[in-house]
Amino acid sequence: MFRSVRHMIYDLIEWRSQILSGTLPQDELKELKKKVTAKIDYGNRILDLDLVVRDEDGNILDPEQTSTISLFRAHEVASKQVEERLQEEKSQKQNIDINRQAKFAATPSFALFVNLKNVVCKIGEDAEVLMSLYDPLESKFISENYLVRWSSCGLPKDIDRLHNLRAVFTDLGSKDLKREKISFVCQIVRVGRMELRDNNTRKLTSGLRRPFGVAGTSGV
Repeated sequence: MFRSVRHMIYDLIEWRSQILSGTLPQDELKELKKKVTAKIDYGNRILDLDLVVRDEDGNILDPEQTSTISLFRAHEVASKQVEERLQEEKSQKQNIDINRQAKFAATPSFALFVNLKNVVCKIGEDAEVLMSLYDPLESKFISENYLVRWSSCGLPKDIDRLHNLRAVFTDLGSKDLKREKISFVCQIVRVGRMELRDNNTRKLTSGLRRPFGVAGTSGV
């Protein structure tokens, strides 16, 4: 309530400055005054204050010079206008809430968190460990790879990431949840010589990527 009233007061202060500037044309000035009075009446309504009865130009009716019937009819018109404004505000708020709910429902709301503790595999050279999600029925990967570069010493190449090898697969939408099976696949790619047993320095190569191993779940 405080935020709503504060916003309305800021609007009234700005409009008051425009009115006092004396630079507005007559038709714009008239429309702005109606806007101001409508905002005041709306604010009084949401604060449960008395409704001010006005004429068509937004001026307060004088009960000494206005008949009771005219006051009653003017009060009915003012009440109707304020109620229409309240219904409009309520409808806009409901539409915003519906749009937010639809947007939330359309976006992926599930994720898979992976924490790599260790790679218990004697490779002998540097390697790349790739983890991804796979659909065995469609025979295709349904996510990007999470890549960890593993050194020949049995530690991550980036030593600063030791005990902090974590990833979140966030692209699990409603379509993925309807899949019959999803497998978690881990691939190991050796990076180094063509052959591990090659000790001939003349033929020694480096930096070659060769498949070394693969593992995966049976499906979830």
